[in-house]
Amino acid sequence: MITLNINGQDCTVDAPPDMPLLWVLRDVVGLTGTKFGCGIAQCGACTVHLDGEQARACVTPVSQVGTRRVTTIEAIGDTPAGRKVQQAWADLDVVQCGYCQSGQVMSAAALIAANPSPTDGDIDDAMAGNVCRCGTYVRVRAAIHRAAREV
Repeated sequence: MITLNINGQDCTVDAPPDMPLLWVLRDVVGLTGTKFGCGIAQCGACTVHLDGEQARACVTPVSQVGTRRVTTIEAIGDTPAGRKVQQAWADLDVVQCGYCQSGQVMSAAALIAANPSPTDGDIDDAMAGNVCRCGTYVRVRAAIHRAAREV
């Protein structure tokens, strides 16, 4: 049994220590907002926060989470940066198919929380590990700039 703090709540899970956090979140806990994309930490669909820092849940063994707070897309709107990012995403109709968007929002929220006035270069660096097959990159950047103005 492993106890995790997920979205502000302690949750004890029965999972092998090497099980990726992604599958613990989706299959054990039932939080399906975090998506499986590539399984090798290259696409960003599985992005969550561990103590506010971006982490790829598909390659993070649950045993390595320890006492760090896990925040998923289901609770990112409870943070000031997350709330502003989600509003900017809606205002600018960023989403196309939507599959990658939970990871995109999580990465953008981490960026805004750490750097409230990002440049295009800062955005490109922070979002480089998030792949969008629909190509919404221009809208993602615009939404991040909008969220930054609102924080």
